[in-house]
Formats: sequence, C-alpha cells, structure tokens
Amino acid sequence: MSKDQGIVVFSHLRWDFVYQRPQHLLTRLAGWRRVLFIEEPWHTPGADPAWELSQPQAGVAVARLHTPLAAPGFHDEHIGTFRELLPELLAGERMSEYVAWLYTPLALPLAQALAPQAVVYDCMDELSAFAHAPPALLQREDELMRWADLVFTGGPSLYRAKRDRHPSVHCFPSSVDTAHFRQARAGMAEPPDQAELPGPRLGFYGVIDERVDTALLGALASAHPEWQLVIIGPVVKIDPATLPRQPNIHYLGQRSYQELPAYLAGWDACLLPFARNEATRFISPTKTLEYMAAELPIVSTPIADVAEPYGEIVYLGDTAEAFIGACERALAASPDERAERATKMRAVLARTSWDTTAAAMRDLIEQAIAAKRPGA
Repeated sequence: MSKDQGIVVFSHLRWDFVYQRPQHLLTRLAGWRRVLFIEEPWHTPGADPAWELSQPQAGVAVARLHTPLAAPGFHDEHIGTFRELLPELLAGERMSEYVAWLYTPLALPLAQALAPQAVVYDCMDELSAFAHAPPALLQREDELMRWADLVFTGGPSLYRAKRDRHPSVHCFPSSVDTAHFRQARAGMAEPPDQAELPGPRLGFYGVIDERVDTALLGALASAHPEWQLVIIGPVVKIDPATLPRQPNIHYLGQRSYQELPAYLAGWDACLLPFARNEATRFISPTKTLEYMAAELPIVSTPIADVAEPYGEIVYLGDTAEAFIGACERALAASPDERAERATKMRAVLARTSWDTTAAAMRDLIEQAIAAKRPGA
C-alpha cells in the first residue's frame, strides 16, 4: 500500500451510526488504500467552519465538518465551504492519488472539485424514495451516472433498476461476517437489559424509520402478549411517540456491532418487519445474512431481496395476519424443519463474505484506474 494512495468517501451516513455496508467494505479496503471518510456537515451554531478528525481504526480517517449553517446534509449552502476546506484536508492526509467513492449523489459537486483516479458510486439504497429526500437528488444521480467509472449496487433489485443507466454496473449484495454472528450459537451471556425478559423473544435490530412497519409490530404484540418483542436501534425521521407501546415491546436503543451477537443469543426468532412502500422497494437488508449466521428462524414481509432469493429459508407474511401466522409457524417448527433451514442458511453463507466482496470491488477499481492511464 502506497502511503499517498487513498479512497476519498462522501457519505450521508455517519461512521459511528449503525455499523453496516460502508464500514464493512471500507475497513477491508483500508488495507489496500487509506480511507478518508467525509461525513455530512455537523451543525454547530456560532462555530467557524472547521474539520473534526478521528481515526476509528487503522487506515481509516473520519472527517466531520462543523459549520454554523443549519441546512441538512450535503446541501448547496455547504458546497462553497467544503470546496474551500477540502484541499487543506487532503493535504493533511497526504493523499496525492485517490479514488472518489460516493454514497450519496448530493455530494457530487464536492467530488467533482477533486481530481480522482477513478469514481465509484456505491448505491446501497434508493435514497430518492426515502422520507424528506431533497428534490435535487435524482438530477444529481443522473449526473453521477454519467461521471462515475463504476456503479455498485447493494442488491439485485437496485441492480435491475440501475443496470441500463451505466455501462459498468455491478451487483454486490451486502454480505456478512459469519464468524462474528455465529458467536450467538455458542451460549453467550445475555446483556442485562434483555436477560430478565421472559420468552419467547422475537427480535429486530436496525434503523427504525419509515421502512419499519410499526403498525405490524403493534399487531404482533397485541396478538401474542406472551411474546416479548426486542427492538434494537436508533429511531430516525419518525416521531418516537408514534411507536406502538405495548408492555411486551421493548425498545432498547442503539447497540454496537460488537454487542449484537449477545442479543441474538437470547432470541427465539428474528424479525424483518418492513413496510411495503417506496422506501423498501429496493432494500436488501444486511441483517438477513447476519440472522442466518446465528441460525435462528427468520420472519419477514415479502420484500423482493428477501423473498426472491431466500423464500425457502425465511418465513413470509404479507399482511399482519399472515406475518403473525408466519411467526407462529417459525416458533412451532420441528427440529427437522429447523435443521433443514439451517442447512440452507449455511449454504448461502458459504457463497459470500465481506472479504470476497471487497476484493472483487478492488479488482474492478484497479481495472478502471488502468483503463484511464495515458496510452491504455
């Protein structure tokens, strides 16, 4: 690894938010090139614009721009300040050659102010379908599609939606660190905030926003008050007061990636209670394979990237009544049925890992850089 070679990432997600696709990929790619992860601005009233730098692990630097402006995200109001301060940031990181890597098209004007060796758009979500999406997002994505050298998609549904819009679109579904989540099968001690709950326990972890069918959770809790629903994750973009509040629903807040297997160890089934709306049309939940690594029964609504590839493994229910019935079947499954599904889970996991995904992405990036060299 050359000390002067890097990957400059622009992300709408913060590094210390839920540990998911960006962190998994970039920590692995950091062994090839140093990673500079630039987050959305942070509103600090009265502050002079300045970078806050941290190094969460070797090879990864996280840059957060503190600004007095209150505009959300990579808003146009921030572009001038970013462009003014980016050269200082890159100089401080001593990156003379770098790949630009975008998770949001809204950061396109910032990336275009740089001189990257290659441009990657890692499209992990259809952001334009999310609540409060800025109107400029679709236009910026069109521009990014014309400028990028490579487009990666986070699942087959997104791949089908993007493949005709760029000559080099590659489907890289989110993968899994199997060994990490397999710890849940080894009799781990449960965290105190879960250990005292009676069973059976049905759990979900992840971001709780407009993609989660909160009415479905309420119906599930009401139908089986003897079941305990353990919900782990931050509540964003929706009013926490709208969440169902039955006594058997337990909102534990955000937990670290390292803590998740210990929670899984005490669950009887895992939930993917996603709403059927525009925001979930293209999602490919990372937690699906993580649940599989724990070899627990999984119950999901029939979102495409779960139902199509894993319909023989995951219990599916498209209405509240059907979802409740799927949970009942999952908990009542015979040892033979559980063993059969676990065997299929292992077969899925044997075909993928974050290591192999990151290595395949690296190969494509190296090819793109080579193709742009003079005389290539």
